[in-house]
Amino acid sequence: MASKRKYLLALLSGFLLILTFPGTFGLGFCAWFALVPLLLAASEVKPGRAAIFGLICGITHYTFLIYWVVIAMCRYGGLSLWVSGLALLLLALYMSLYFVIFAVGISWAKDHIPLLWFAPIFWVALDLLRSKLFTGFPWQDLAYSQYNYLQLIQISDLFGHHGVTYLIVLANTFLFTLVAAYRKNRSFKKLCSARSIMAVFMIVFFAFAYSIIRFNQVSGITKDAETLAVAVVQGNIPQDQKWVRSFQKKTVNTYIDLSKKAMAEKKVDLLVWPETAMPYYPLESRFLPYLVDNLIRTKQVNLLTGAPHREKAEQAEKSRLFNSSFLVEPPGYIIGRYDKQHLVPFGEYVPLRKFLPFLEPIVEAVGDFTPGKSQSPLIVNNAGIGVLICFESIFPELARLHTVQGANLLVNITNDAWYGRSSAPWQHLSMAVFRAVENKKSLARAANTGVSALIDPAGRLLTTSPLFEPYYLASDLPLLKGPTFFSAYGYHFATACLIAMVPFFLIVWRKKK
Repeated sequence: MASKRKYLLALLSGFLLILTFPGTFGLGFCAWFALVPLLLAASEVKPGRAAIFGLICGITHYTFLIYWVVIAMCRYGGLSLWVSGLALLLLALYMSLYFVIFAVGISWAKDHIPLLWFAPIFWVALDLLRSKLFTGFPWQDLAYSQYNYLQLIQISDLFGHHGVTYLIVLANTFLFTLVAAYRKNRSFKKLCSARSIMAVFMIVFFAFAYSIIRFNQVSGITKDAETLAVAVVQGNIPQDQKWVRSFQKKTVNTYIDLSKKAMAEKKVDLLVWPETAMPYYPLESRFLPYLVDNLIRTKQVNLLTGAPHREKAEQAEKSRLFNSSFLVEPPGYIIGRYDKQHLVPFGEYVPLRKFLPFLEPIVEAVGDFTPGKSQSPLIVNNAGIGVLICFESIFPELARLHTVQGANLLVNITNDAWYGRSSAPWQHLSMAVFRAVENKKSLARAANTGVSALIDPAGRLLTTSPLFEPYYLASDLPLLKGPTFFSAYGYHFATACLIAMVPFFLIVWRKKK
């Protein structure tokens, strides 16, 4: 009977995690105790059984978190429901392996080192590995559940979102220690020393105090900062029409009309259109002159828009395709281009395609792209723009590099139509909020079908759009200069956690030996 309760504890952690993330229930506070049941289950059994508990928790959580994979593959990838379901299960299984490793580590180390310090560092180290292995898929790390608790997450400009994750796991481990002491009728001090208790309270107090002070400080700075008038346009172009040649002019006119409405309400320095808003090659199409004549030159406005770009190859070589953004200035000249660097596996290219030919329809639907290279910020008036295309907003390193290179405004252009009316657009937005907070830079987000948003350097959502409606947003965005501590140094925090695992494991190994 006791064994069955442990399985239920693992399942409970999985369901509590489901409650935390945006687009589902959005109960972010649940993250602060969601791992306690899993820790209780894993700490009372041997590593083999703990692995099963980690798998149960992980599969439960990730199957519900990324269920939108089926929508993308079925509706737009042309795959059958069973193949899409299998892909979801395999991806959830892969993501769950990190839960398995965590649970095994807890079971293995529980009698030899204080879990209070081991567990948070171990979790962050695993998050870092997940963001790097197989091109990385750091979708919805624990910290992102806190995206709307702005007076808590400002510590991200010191240690990135990994710092917030560390705090969450530390709180979970502290609560677990309390519950474990109660269940075993043991003094809490025997499981956790007075110094450790004091250290936990000091860390949590520092984090909360810093975040509140920093939030108020940044709120004051932004009032006096230089600004750039930005409008983002959400065309809401149906995915099944987007690449049809006969609809190209209609698509362009949709964006032109919405842009003119935005500029009729407010003077705009920069228009931002979503990823591949121009469903053609701008340098080869008749629609770029049309766009210049009907909007850019007549309204004297800068336009940053997503579009595919093709570099034609000579003779038999294959042309290279890029998922790009173009900056067009009022006279009608393209003065800058950014090519997406971090491509979506199985969405924009197929890794190991020789061994996975059945996934080719997914790539054929959007193109087989080449990764771009890092570039300097695109310049508009007093703003240096760092562009993040779609999936790139989930990788802190890219936004950080843009900031270090001089960007004082981040722009995320995306097309989340693939996910339908699922929770994915809201999950995607929550990660963009952290890129603004980590670097203390305003962020403009233009999404084809939503959620589009304008975000200030403190992470405030100044305005957002509804899903699947033609829409525009406009505001003066503050331009804060210089890198944060995270931008310059704090991004090493997760790496430090990974390195710290070496002495931890050596200590456990020696004690066991």
